[in-house]
Amino acid sequence: MKTNTIKHIGRSEFVNMGPIRLRQPLPTKRIDNIDPFILLHHYGPYEISADNNPFDLGPHPHRGFEPITFLVQGEQLHRDSLGNESIVKAGDVQWTTAGRGIIHAEKPTAEFVNKGGVIEGIQLWLNLPAEKKMIPANYQHEKAKDFRKVISEDKKITTQIIAGELEETYGRIKTQTAVNAFMIYAEEDGYQFISFDKSHQCMLYLLKGKVIINESETLEFNENQLIQFNQDGEGFSIKAASNSLLLFLSGEPLNEKVATYGPYVMNTQTEIMEAMRDYQMGKMGFLVP
Repeated sequence: MKTNTIKHIGRSEFVNMGPIRLRQPLPTKRIDNIDPFILLHHYGPYEISADNNPFDLGPHPHRGFEPITFLVQGEQLHRDSLGNESIVKAGDVQWTTAGRGIIHAEKPTAEFVNKGGVIEGIQLWLNLPAEKKMIPANYQHEKAKDFRKVISEDKKITTQIIAGELEETYGRIKTQTAVNAFMIYAEEDGYQFISFDKSHQCMLYLLKGKVIINESETLEFNENQLIQFNQDGEGFSIKAASNSLLLFLSGEPLNEKVATYGPYVMNTQTEIMEAMRDYQMGKMGFLVP
């Protein structure tokens, strides 16, 4: 199979978000977005305790996109203006469709804070097309044990299919657009070829370890951690140089104008102003702190 050539290799630099210091491989000075993906934050690992808990995100709104959390370590409490309340644990995924508006809050559970532990995860912003930006909000929480998996021939790489499809294995998350989201657990010396639709833009992000991509390019934690591929092949190969964890994302580009401000992702500045007004008027619902 023909491998996709590499368009960009990037680092995952640290940025400050209030009291939280986290990695931001997307966007960067070189890349505004990888359509339809707007933002990727890699937070943690943070040591959480009763004396140190900066990761308490009070009620805040979203509109026009899908904020998605892949929790790698720890435990978080999710609440939202739809009435959902759930405890997201290590390996779980919460997939929120903000649509026309949702207010949610996230923080480590009180029990987790009291006993202490480590929190780490990925926050992804997936854009919605203009025709779906004002659909009703929705929330999906899928547990790690329930995700379907594809295992390499050498039994050393397990690909968790969160959304989309790989080798006729389908993810449990219902998506609004054509996207793939896979979490890849690779043991040292493991090999796997990951295929995807040529129409998709895609990227691969390394959370830990070291891998060789297409037998030529290296991703290594604290060095280069993100690869963006060109749309010119049928997939890519992974060879694990050490025990590694990767997130693969692909999706059909929307090719639409993007206007962002704070927690809103729309198509025009007028729509951004409307979102701010609607939030202030209570049209996105309510969530008691």
